[in-house]
Amino acid sequence: MDEIARVRRRLKGMYMKKTSARISQVAFLLLFLALFVQTEYRGHDEINAAVNAFFRADPLVLVSYLLASKSWTWLLLPAVLMVVATLILGRFFCGWICPLGTVLDLLTPKKRRRLPIRALKGNLKYWLLLPIMSASLFNLNLSGLLDPIAILLRGLTFFLYPLLGLSAREGWVSLYRLIGEKRDAIAPAYDFLHTYLLPFRDTFYPLAAFSALVLLGIIALEYFEERNWCRNLCPLGTLLGWLGRFSLFKRIPPGLCGDCGKCRELCPTTFDQDILVKEECILCMECQLHCPHQRISFRPTARPKIAGPLLPERRLLLGGMATGLLLAIPARFRLPEKESRLLRPPGVLEEEDFLNKCVRCGECMKVCLKNALYPAAWQAGMEGLYTPLVIPRLGYCEYNCTLCGQVCPTGAIPKLSTDVKRRQVIGKAVLDKNHCLPFARKTDCIVCEEHCPIPSKAIRSRETEVMGLDGVRKTVKEPYVVEEICNGCGICENVCPLETKAGIEVFAVKNRAPIAVETGGAAENASGLGY
Repeated sequence: MDEIARVRRRLKGMYMKKTSARISQVAFLLLFLALFVQTEYRGHDEINAAVNAFFRADPLVLVSYLLASKSWTWLLLPAVLMVVATLILGRFFCGWICPLGTVLDLLTPKKRRRLPIRALKGNLKYWLLLPIMSASLFNLNLSGLLDPIAILLRGLTFFLYPLLGLSAREGWVSLYRLIGEKRDAIAPAYDFLHTYLLPFRDTFYPLAAFSALVLLGIIALEYFEERNWCRNLCPLGTLLGWLGRFSLFKRIPPGLCGDCGKCRELCPTTFDQDILVKEECILCMECQLHCPHQRISFRPTARPKIAGPLLPERRLLLGGMATGLLLAIPARFRLPEKESRLLRPPGVLEEEDFLNKCVRCGECMKVCLKNALYPAAWQAGMEGLYTPLVIPRLGYCEYNCTLCGQVCPTGAIPKLSTDVKRRQVIGKAVLDKNHCLPFARKTDCIVCEEHCPIPSKAIRSRETEVMGLDGVRKTVKEPYVVEEICNGCGICENVCPLETKAGIEVFAVKNRAPIAVETGGAAENASGLGY
């Protein structure tokens, strides 16, 4: 009876461990989705909780930030704690926390497949991680392009979430038409969705289809092998696996039993050979739970044993570093005519420092109140892919909005007070006299002046006597830009009534120092700009 009770207690303990792992996965996925929905303008000027918390606990973001920016921020302290926890427990993040890993587990077919793609085996994961780390060392931070949390977030932000909003709104309109006069009865339901779940704005992003294809491609790899992305490609998983080799916990027995071998079928990440690959073990506890002989346990050890070489072979290590260096050179190439329109979010002073810190997560674009921010495709070269750009013709930077700085995980966009943000320079507005109506068509138009949010007006008009297109002299109000107090918010370009190219455009400037406090003398003595 004692033996039966002991076996029952052991089975109960193993079941609790497995249940705890699954509960942890689901809980963190729900937390990720809840924070994702919360990272949105909901009528409040402050966002107290955002999905940036996952990036601040991401060791890959931490390492690439330190290497690229050569500086420290307390925002990434949770990532330091995650590194310490990994050194103690092992690669538990992938099996207990990672939202993309949980999505893959939920979508894995019940019938497990073992059709590994040979091209993904071997050292390919190091050929992804090492060049990223090496490029970061040479001030090219591209880790966000392959970070699993960033990939999942971009797929949701740029594609699935806007698609959900569009489908819900169009579906609700169709439903209203169908039920006619009874639509008032279901109006509260839509108000609830609009207030708490749906996107605040109808926005369509460039690179949306590409972001969705990348995410769907990772999910499709599950058809060939369970956790294919995690074990063979994921740079974050590779980094955590390397740290996990120092773990104080070990599996007993370390390999397959001679009379069983069932672990090979159960384990989602390791046991390609007869021994446990510690750096690939995600502590899912499947082997312990389903062991037919109850032989398996995970126990702490005073002196961790590191199997195999600590670093990759010399050829791989040197090749990865060289690849990162070679990548850092062409990635910085930009077309000169594109640089004049590289308008960054408010508070960004140095382009290089911004690129070294940006995670390419898309949170700033998701919360942008007036649709000003969009992901860069090739305007900023390869190094600027997915970084936020202000595109004034599509939206403008709201004068009193500070949301983008609140949700940025690494401080690439600094968190600013409203008063400080108003004086941040994004660019400078310039009149195009070949298109602007008062200059090109000799007709009054002061739309840009009317909408300028700066109290003393960075765009003003003056009456000028000109020769009209009909040959008759007339007086026209011609606008001019007060450069000293223009912050480049882009509202003038956004509201310009011309249908195609605007008559006034915002261009980037090298000196993005905040504008001085407005004074009447400086404003009155400023000259107009134009070309």
